[in-house]
Amino acid sequence: MANEPIPVYVFTGFLESGKTKFIQDILADPNFTENERTVLLLCEEGIEEYDEKWLLHYGTALVPIESEDRLTPNILKRVEQKYQPDRILVEYNGMWKLEKLMQAFPARWELYQIVTTVDATTFELYSNNIGPMMFEHITTADLVVFNRCTDELKDMLYKKNIKAMNPRAAIYLDDVNGNSEDYARNMPLPFDVDADIIDIQPEDYGLWYIDATGDPMKYDGKTVRFLAQAYVGKDVPAGSFVPGRFGMVCCADDVTFLGFLCRYPDRDQLHNRDWVKVTASITVEELPQYRGPGPVLHAITVEPAEKAKEDIVYFN
Repeated sequence: MANEPIPVYVFTGFLESGKTKFIQDILADPNFTENERTVLLLCEEGIEEYDEKWLLHYGTALVPIESEDRLTPNILKRVEQKYQPDRILVEYNGMWKLEKLMQAFPARWELYQIVTTVDATTFELYSNNIGPMMFEHITTADLVVFNRCTDELKDMLYKKNIKAMNPRAAIYLDDVNGNSEDYARNMPLPFDVDADIIDIQPEDYGLWYIDATGDPMKYDGKTVRFLAQAYVGKDVPAGSFVPGRFGMVCCADDVTFLGFLCRYPDRDQLHNRDWVKVTASITVEELPQYRGPGPVLHAITVEPAEKAKEDIVYFN
């Protein structure tokens, strides 16, 4: 249909992070490719190149975008008119801002998924030298794949708790033999999720927040107890507050308040930044601020408490 949205898949990451190989693999996957007309916008050329005859076999037209200035609605609209694609793949330049691409989308183009590939062998180097760019790649992604992982590099990535940067993303660690490991399944948790009351120690709040955000159904029907600060801003619904902690997600300049909505009839007794000990049951509900299903707390007790030893929580 002429007015139907065109799904756009964006593949980002730095040069030689594995974007081209990833795109080749999914195009050759019969679960992804049947008879669709596909346009592949190539915004960066690495060592690995595309064979245009091979692409045509999978119904894919290659369109180079030589510079960031070429990302304009008019140019992309002409691509759409010329190829009439059913879907669009973008191998994006890791040094370009994603916002530039989104602003250039023609009316029918609809972002469907962002995939970030990362070379695990250079992750620390890039994080130290161009950390904000690496952080953007990971925080905006729906799927993050770390390539070329050794056992030592996997240990390093778990210690850094990559999940803290983007709790909702699926994260995989791939080794040189093609084996893939689900990051979330191997994250050790310092609390018992099967206890009658899940006791979250103050230093473990960040880990619990990440786990509950990424897998809310694990906590559906459970009861938790934790130390938090109260947020009772005007944007919080009546009869509710948000108990949470300030967390350092990436660096000292990126401290964010992390909490879940808590239904509590006596919320008017609370003030912003009050320290409280919360015991609450959990249901999973869809709320606009969650952008999907997420944990909603139902207060059993909310008691005044001493402040935590550390004002900020970390994720390791």
